[in-house]
Amino acid sequence: NEKYGVRRYGFHGTSHRYVSKRVCEFLGVNPVGQKIITCHIGNGGSIAAIKDGKCIDTTMGLTPLEGLMMGTRSGDIDAGAVTFIMEKEGLNTTGISNLLNKKSGVLGISGVSSDMRELLAACANGNERAILAEKMYYYRIKKYIGAYAAALGGVDIILFTGGVGENQFECRESVCKDMEFMGIKLDNNVNAKVRGEEAIISTADSKVKVVVIPTDEELLIASDTMDILKK
Repeated sequence: NEKYGVRRYGFHGTSHRYVSKRVCEFLGVNPVGQKIITCHIGNGGSIAAIKDGKCIDTTMGLTPLEGLMMGTRSGDIDAGAVTFIMEKEGLNTTGISNLLNKKSGVLGISGVSSDMRELLAACANGNERAILAEKMYYYRIKKYIGAYAAALGGVDIILFTGGVGENQFECRESVCKDMEFMGIKLDNNVNAKVRGEEAIISTADSKVKVVVIPTDEELLIASDTMDILKK
């Protein structure tokens, strides 16, 4: 939209850029020729499709509301459902924006919390809404990995980062489960031990490398600043 400058901006750009570059160093591969799917999963979450070191698609759009289900954000939703809820609840634009951004997602579905740690505790206690929220949360990530593998024409590396992606093995395990048809084989024993450290969590014979790389946005910003100062 030229009139209002509506376009796909995407978010977490610094994180996706840092981890996609770092994973190639970590694995000792040239970014050119690599098809990488980077999953930044935290209270906010987005996935990016990286081809030859360049991002070709990402799940967030004009705002951070699009894409994955998040702590308090709905993620992808039928626009018709939005107008339907506005009508039924008598909400204005501020009201619906508040509902979709601050009261939806994991918090809205579970009715428990937007924090994945509290959600997992509620799941362990058999809370049905929490279990539904957890399943929906992982399903959306898995669905986008499939979509981006199609957009990239295959995938070589799947990478997890962000507060949840780096620290919660349950998330990585659930997302990669039953994905052997795509060449994704997780080593569950290794995965269960990895928290906030760089590690390969796929099996030796997995066609796709699954890797955890903690993000370091500050380092990339500092390095970009140095590059600018040198000019």
